[in-house]
Amino acid sequence: MKYIIVGLGSFGAALAEKLTEQGNEVIAIDTNMNKVDHYKERISHTICLDATDEFTVAGLPLRDTDIVVVAIGEDKGTNVMATALFKNLKVKRLVSRAIDDLHEKVLHAIGVDEVVHPEEESAVRWAKKLSLKGVVDSFELNEEYSIVEVMVPEALHGVTIKESQIREKYNLLVLTTIGKAEEKSTLGATRRVPRVKGVASPESLLNQDDLMVVYGSNRDIQKFLKEESD
Repeated sequence: MKYIIVGLGSFGAALAEKLTEQGNEVIAIDTNMNKVDHYKERISHTICLDATDEFTVAGLPLRDTDIVVVAIGEDKGTNVMATALFKNLKVKRLVSRAIDDLHEKVLHAIGVDEVVHPEEESAVRWAKKLSLKGVVDSFELNEEYSIVEVMVPEALHGVTIKESQIREKYNLLVLTTIGKAEEKSTLGATRRVPRVKGVASPESLLNQDDLMVVYGSNRDIQKFLKEESD
C-alpha cells in the first residue's frame, strides 16, 4: 500500500518507519529539513514540504496514495489547515491527529475518516490498523503475536466458526465475536452499541455485521485477511 505521512514528530516518524518496515511505500513530509535528512534512510521517501501550501501538496501522487495521515501535533492550526487541504483534494482515506476534544470535533466537521490520539494509542498499533485490510483494532502481544479485532469477511457470512475452518487453515483462534445491540437513551433516542457475545465456541455463528476478535501470529493474521478479503 501507499501512504503519505504529514509531520515527522515522534508519532509520525514512528508510524512512517513501521509502515516502511512492513513493505509499504511511504512518503513522509515535514517542513524541518533536519528531520527529513535524519529519517531518509529509514523511510521510503522523505520530502521537505509545507503541507498547507496547496500548489506543492497538489503535486504529490495523491491519486495513487491509499491513506494520508496528518500527524502534526505541535500546532493545531497547521494540523487543521493541512487536514482541510487534503480533504479538499479528495484523497481516498484521511486520518488526522487530535490533541483535545475540541480539536477532534473540528476534524470530524472537516470530514476526516478517522481521528488518532497518539497519547493513548501507539504507532505500532496504528501501523497494523492501517496496513491490514479489515482490521478495526489490535493489541500487540509481542513482535510476532497479536490479538486483532477484524470485520467478518464476506465469504464467512452465515457460517459457524467450525465451518469456517479458521483454525485449520490459518492456525488462528477466534476468542469472541462482537455484534450490535439497540439501546435507548433516557430521551428515547435509539442507537446501536457494541455487544460482546461471550467466549466463542465452534458453533458460534459469524454474522455479516459482526466483528471477530482473533488471536494468532502476525503472519497468519495477514494471510487470513489477504485470502479471505480477495
